[in-house]
Amino acid sequence: MSSISEQKAALRKQLRKARREHAAALPKEVSALVFRQPPAPIRERVPENAIIGLYRADTGEAPAASYARHFLDTGHTIALPRIGALDAPMTFHRHTDPYDESDLVEGPMGLRQPSPEAEQLTPDVLFMPLVGFTERGERIGQGGGFYDRWLAAHPATLAFGLAWDVQKVDELPIEEHDMPLSAIITPTRIYGPF
Repeated sequence: MSSISEQKAALRKQLRKARREHAAALPKEVSALVFRQPPAPIRERVPENAIIGLYRADTGEAPAASYARHFLDTGHTIALPRIGALDAPMTFHRHTDPYDESDLVEGPMGLRQPSPEAEQLTPDVLFMPLVGFTERGERIGQGGGFYDRWLAAHPATLAFGLAWDVQKVDELPIEEHDMPLSAIITPTRIYGPF
């Protein structure tokens, strides 16, 4: 029997491949339509003037840029994660330009993120990427533990995952530190205990 770490590593590899292939196969017209704004049941859960934590999608991840534009245009403050060092906690900082991303700088692993001078914020609502998920709201992330540690330190934050339907699995090797989500949003439905 392999360890949970080995099971997770194998599952991540398989799910990343499925996610990447799925996203690459989508016609540009379809890609432009998915994840344009959160579904109505999710929007109803977002408090007025909330600070909304989002992410800048990496290759294959469910896109979050339209959510950032939607929430900014409806009067919310947008925050994106910032990683200073791979062994340091993730923080969130104000994102003022989700249209041109002129306020972002190059970060670790080639990801664009807010500059160190951008105001640090604590999101009330967090939309996050993931590698795999179950119907119950369990998730597996990239493996760095950044989101799990952040959610453990901020338990009052309403947390949602964004994913493609191909990332859904029946079971995940869950450990005590793996934080569940309120819901996972895909192009076809909302999953989880929502």
